[in-house]
Amino acid sequence: MRVPLPWLREYCDPPLDARAIEERLTMTGTKVEAIHSHGVPSTENFVVGRVLSAEQHPDADRLKVCSVDLGLPGGEPACIVCGAPNVAAGQTVAVARPGAVMPDGTKLGKAKLRGIVSEGMILAENELQIGTGGEGIMVLDGAGGPPAPGTPLENVLPISVEVLELEITPNRPDCLGVYGVARELHAASGAPLSPEPWASDPGTTGVVDGASVTVTCPDLCPRFTARVLHDVRIAPSPSWLKARLMAAGQRPINNVVDITNYVMLLTGQPLHAFDLGRVAGAALTVRRAEPGEQVETLDGQIRTLDGEMVVIDDAQGPTSIAGLMGGARSEVQSDTSSVLLEVATWNGPNIHRTSWALGLRSEASGRFEKGLAPEQCMHAQAVACSLMAELCGASIAPGTIDIGSPQAPAVPILLREQRVAAILGVSVAGERQREILQALDFSAEPVEQGLLVQVPALRRSDVTREVDLIEEVARIDGLERLPATLPARRGAAGRLTHAQRVRRLAEDAMVGRGLHEIVGWSFTEPALLDRLRLPAEHALRRVVTLENPLSDGQSIMRPTLLGSLLDAARHNASRNGPDIALFESGTVYRASPGSPGADEHHALGVLLSGALAPRSWRGESPHADFFSVKALLEALLARFHVAFTLEPRSWPFLHPGRSAAVIAGEQTLGFIGEVHPLVASAWDLERTGAFAVDLGKLALCAAEIVSFRAFGQFPSLRQDLAVTLPLAVPADAVLTAARTAAGEMLGDVRIFDVYAGEQVGEGRRSLALALTFRSQEQTLTDEDVAPVRERIVAALAGLGGELRG
Repeated sequence: MRVPLPWLREYCDPPLDARAIEERLTMTGTKVEAIHSHGVPSTENFVVGRVLSAEQHPDADRLKVCSVDLGLPGGEPACIVCGAPNVAAGQTVAVARPGAVMPDGTKLGKAKLRGIVSEGMILAENELQIGTGGEGIMVLDGAGGPPAPGTPLENVLPISVEVLELEITPNRPDCLGVYGVARELHAASGAPLSPEPWASDPGTTGVVDGASVTVTCPDLCPRFTARVLHDVRIAPSPSWLKARLMAAGQRPINNVVDITNYVMLLTGQPLHAFDLGRVAGAALTVRRAEPGEQVETLDGQIRTLDGEMVVIDDAQGPTSIAGLMGGARSEVQSDTSSVLLEVATWNGPNIHRTSWALGLRSEASGRFEKGLAPEQCMHAQAVACSLMAELCGASIAPGTIDIGSPQAPAVPILLREQRVAAILGVSVAGERQREILQALDFSAEPVEQGLLVQVPALRRSDVTREVDLIEEVARIDGLERLPATLPARRGAAGRLTHAQRVRRLAEDAMVGRGLHEIVGWSFTEPALLDRLRLPAEHALRRVVTLENPLSDGQSIMRPTLLGSLLDAARHNASRNGPDIALFESGTVYRASPGSPGADEHHALGVLLSGALAPRSWRGESPHADFFSVKALLEALLARFHVAFTLEPRSWPFLHPGRSAAVIAGEQTLGFIGEVHPLVASAWDLERTGAFAVDLGKLALCAAEIVSFRAFGQFPSLRQDLAVTLPLAVPADAVLTAARTAAGEMLGDVRIFDVYAGEQVGEGRRSLALALTFRSQEQTLTDEDVAPVRERIVAALAGLGGELRG
């Protein structure tokens, strides 16, 4: 939000320059993003002049040679060549003399135009950035008569203005108006605050003749007010109003529209002016739109509405979209003489949804969606009616249409001095607390334990608890002055939970294996489900859909980590980084059938693509495949001493025959496999392996306390065993059978060679096993382990195995 500093100083004028005001506001929570200069960079050489004569240029049809009194010593007039069609003798005008610097940085000098030297420039509004009119020059006619020639132009017009650009947080809609910012500055600086600009209301209450309003959706329109003004004269706004709007980022249009924009910027409450003569039947109805209903808005666009949007209509149909933009059919035009001035409060979430759905955002919608107080309606009515009478000559018809009402006052909150000291770590005097709260428009009465505080209407949705009041006291008293103290601790153990430790250890295990961690968005696009080839009935299709997403590409919560891992892999591969080893630890979300909530859990996902190591003189490195990600999975689960098996299973996004479920005990931890070639190609990747496990289930399988078992003092004994088996028998089944049959004497078993060929027969293969035997009691001999070896051979025979050799 842009706040011109001279406008702000009208209501609170501390003896501080712009930088000091920026610091005070920022340090008290009203962030000043930047300070801009609007208009000319220097006011030097800009003066008031009076045109003494305006003669036709002898060599140019569109130029006039003007003699202009600039109040120079000796009374010598300046000769200025002007191309404006409206320049005439007797006018009081704005003049830039040689040496003046224009807003675009151009420095003026004497110039010869068609043979005649021009000693300056007679200015139009747009040349000073105080208006949009560029067809003719400005004529200065002050209320007390035109200013004298030679008067510095800055004394007449705001030609050089400092503007504060503020970042207003969503919880502070009261600061979306200049007066609200002035109240913050008053509290932050201690400078006096002018009375509220709506303190005097020229309107009256009661029934309004000649207009009516009906509200059929009070849940979406808590309050609707309207007044009728007659004898309205449509004309350009005065220069001061146009200059103020321009500095605040608004384009002047005419006096009525400019007044509505000005009042919105001052009070924070949007309002809209209807041409009463163009409102069919002089009656408005506020209702939900019919699906497919259309309305032409002020920007000339035809908008198609749905049943959740709110419209204001008359006897001929919709005339505006509530809270966003008025309609073209009832807009104020040059022949308007009667105005219906509407000021209403709308449901914030509904306005945000409508704005997003229509792709239409306005100054009004940006305020309404943050939640305005119904009380602000009459603030805006009072200021707007005063200005309409002053600048448009309007007469205010008796009565005010007022449907709905202000909310009930908030329940007073007790602010205890002891609690303030406990939260802030330093005591703040009760009188100082009261001074701060009263400066912010709270009422605070001393009671035995502290202060009984009444929250003002404009802060009702933001301040609801004692701790909120403590925050108000702290930020105004000075957060930078709070000492560094330790919070009180009662029974705080300061330990991570078992699940948190598992999560951190899992992440450390992947980092230790050389993988890079990524952090993906929790939001994703619905198209991800199709790119992962998920059929309609698949469990991952049960997604959590956002009601108010940031964009179409972030409209659902991610059901798997694989999408963000593939996105990161493609990003790196497209930037000459094809060899990728990534992992992500994050939450995934799935809809719970029959439940309004979401089933969410923390998962760990890993993705490998490209070569596993850089190319060297020893040749090409192996590329990512099923077994490379399986090695990482083994390293992960070994970190927690969790035994697991892989059960062949297929997923739509994994290569058929190269995918499996990860099983630990009775828990299915997740999936592992090579990414389906069609899925990999959708992300412009080649052969890619991935796995994902549920860290919550892993924590259930992992022991909280791992017992240490000492290494034996006796040497181990290794024996090798070669056995031929049918190709259908998985290697994991062979290892499991060997461990089960051997018992505790078998310390380790692993496969060190695989062979298939004529020697072992068709449909069979040979696996060479390395058996490592250990004993805590003696040095083992071949005779000691022979019975165990025989049990292993017998167990493998049960799988169709035959001892080779």
